[in-house]
Amino acid sequence: MRWIHPLSPDTGETADAIGGKAYGLVLLRRLGLPVPPGFVIGTDACRAFLRDGRLPDGLDDELAVAVAALEDTTRRRLGGPGRPLAVSVRSGGRESMPGMMTTVLNLGLTTAATAALAADTDDARFALDARLRFLYGFATATTDLTAETLDAVVSEATGRGSGTTAADETTGRRSGATAADEATGHEPGGTFVNEAARHGPGDVRRLSRAIHEVEAAIGRRAGRPVPDDAAEQLRLAVAAVFSSWDTPRATTYRELHAIPHDLGTAVIVQAMVFGNRDDRSGTGVAFSRDPNTGEPVPFGEVLFGRQGEDVVSGRSSTLPLRDLADREPEVWAALLDALDRVEAHHRDACYLEFTFEAGELWLLQARPGRFTGAAAVRLATDLADEGVIGRHEALLRVSPHDLRHARTRRLAATGGAGILARGLGACPGVVAGRVATTADSAIRMAAEGPVILVRPETSPLDMRGIAVAAGIVTARGGPASHAAIVARTMGKPAVVGVPDLTVTGASARAGGRVLPEGTLISIDGTGGEVVLGSPSVTAAATDPHLLRLLEWADEVSGDASGRPADRRLHAAHAVLRPRP
Repeated sequence: MRWIHPLSPDTGETADAIGGKAYGLVLLRRLGLPVPPGFVIGTDACRAFLRDGRLPDGLDDELAVAVAALEDTTRRRLGGPGRPLAVSVRSGGRESMPGMMTTVLNLGLTTAATAALAADTDDARFALDARLRFLYGFATATTDLTAETLDAVVSEATGRGSGTTAADETTGRRSGATAADEATGHEPGGTFVNEAARHGPGDVRRLSRAIHEVEAAIGRRAGRPVPDDAAEQLRLAVAAVFSSWDTPRATTYRELHAIPHDLGTAVIVQAMVFGNRDDRSGTGVAFSRDPNTGEPVPFGEVLFGRQGEDVVSGRSSTLPLRDLADREPEVWAALLDALDRVEAHHRDACYLEFTFEAGELWLLQARPGRFTGAAAVRLATDLADEGVIGRHEALLRVSPHDLRHARTRRLAATGGAGILARGLGACPGVVAGRVATTADSAIRMAAEGPVILVRPETSPLDMRGIAVAAGIVTARGGPASHAAIVARTMGKPAVVGVPDLTVTGASARAGGRVLPEGTLISIDGTGGEVVLGSPSVTAAATDPHLLRLLEWADEVSGDASGRPADRRLHAAHAVLRPRP
């Protein structure tokens, strides 16, 4: 086939051809790790779509063949009765662009397939929850409806709020819960309210009402009903993923990270693993080492009874990754094994996205950890000490930019005075700036000085505001949320998951105080503090890992004279990377 490639260990395509995410999945298959079966539509199909404004000739036929093969592998039928197959449709360019492009989960859950899934699992609530999640993803992918708009529709349909968006503090919604959570009976953190709510007729009725109203909202906005044909759903989703390559948020991200605009994205189609199946299912993300410090301990977060978008979107309150060890020890053991094997292959810290269904682990993405600052320094020296890499390679893995951020600044101790709130430190560093509660406000205010973008959670739609902000604060989300990942990528201090923070209109509220836009605050991305004003700052003591790395640099350059750290590293790089 020209456009489509299998996700098999034998696939020999490059990351240029099938994208970095699919390339990582092929690697996982080669390592013998569990990956849901599927296929990938290559980046050349995206480039043809963007050039011609339509799916390329022959792709429809190839999709039919690839779906038939996936149905044979899974012994399920896409959109069909009996044992229905549902799939995920995800983007994946050569370079990672976290959250910038479209994802649709549970595709193929037509009306008939949803009923069949309920019968197959003997769990109508689960099947309807999966259908509602599909509708959310399909709507945001193929129309200009947002998750917040759909939250308002669900709140009104179920009588669980005032009809405002999930971000609005007046909905009366439990902290960290979205309207869809309310409709499905989920608690923040992923546990179910109770068995009666999970299987009770009231829960099913609420979900049915929510689905009906969301379908109607999509129909009004799109001018046509949601397709009840799985093949048509797939065609529209593939086109939506291709189109998302050229959205303003994706374009902004590429410009900030010097990613060429002509690469295009691949589309990965895989059999669904249902993290929302039951209370022995869930989803999460994991680093083999702490991305904030480089410490050699697994780091990440998990949600039980949820699907992957709930973690990375930041719209739900997550639990520390370690909680997985207590709830699902076999999944935990399998995840640790995967982290070790992927890190050993890359000779670098790694990042995994995973889902588990009924106690069985499946891996959805793998890539190097891409640590920066002090974490990059510690990682390089630790890997050299472990004999994984040599000292020369350790020096080359650390950049002068990393050294500039290696001595993390902290807010001076004040005994708690002036602290408005505490959350989770997502990216180290201290910064002061004026509160901006929207991306547009951040862009406008940044012309006059540093701003702190304060949001319920960030989404790809906030990318232009994140780009100009000096720091980020969110009420929801954890260390792998969109805000945290993008902040670390861009080296911006960030605090996420601030429990008593609310954002309404042009003001925020924390620590019993209203903070109108323009209020000066400071944040500490290590300790997670949000402080009024601009208090004094202290520099952390020189990191022993940094001292050792600089000693190695001096040995290579042959110059032990007193110089700034970046010049010492640059001198070593000049020796190790001689000009041609």
